[in-house]
Amino acid sequence: MAQSSSRKRPNLLVTGTPGTGKTTTSSALAEATQLRHINIGELVKEKNLHDGWDDKLDCYIMNEDLVCDELEDMMEEGGNIVDYHGCDFFPERWFDRVVVLQAENSVLYDRLNKRGYTGAKLTNNIECEIFQVLLEEAKDSYPDDIVIALRSDTVDDIDRNVATLTDWVKSWCPMSE
Repeated sequence: MAQSSSRKRPNLLVTGTPGTGKTTTSSALAEATQLRHINIGELVKEKNLHDGWDDKLDCYIMNEDLVCDELEDMMEEGGNIVDYHGCDFFPERWFDRVVVLQAENSVLYDRLNKRGYTGAKLTNNIECEIFQVLLEEAKDSYPDDIVIALRSDTVDDIDRNVATLTDWVKSWCPMSE
């Protein structure tokens, strides 16, 4: 568990391979809990927290230090849902719950294909899910008791995940130091 007793509301990280439903889940959870949804991809674009564009992967080259500097005060305050497809560069102390969304490979393939992912970008993301790279990254980066994996194949899965996480947020209590 995070060790900040000054926070009155928890911080959650919602992570997973692109196409697993992070933004959909995070948006619905933010609405249900009144926590702030922080989409890291959007934040990087809006605040120029990158080192340029990667033509091969068709995305910004995020500057992790700039992102962490931008988020520090908000995370200290608490009440955030951070939505990003990576997790190993965020400070462990920031999060009270780390949620790894997972999708069946065929479901993920269809979602990414609809987004226009092709070639290496499509293959890399499917392989990332097959080998559970983000679940392993989360387990390596955060205490076991705060990391959970949730299936995110259908609208029913997403609704169930939001309900489960909403209950968790409502029952969360700050730790005393």
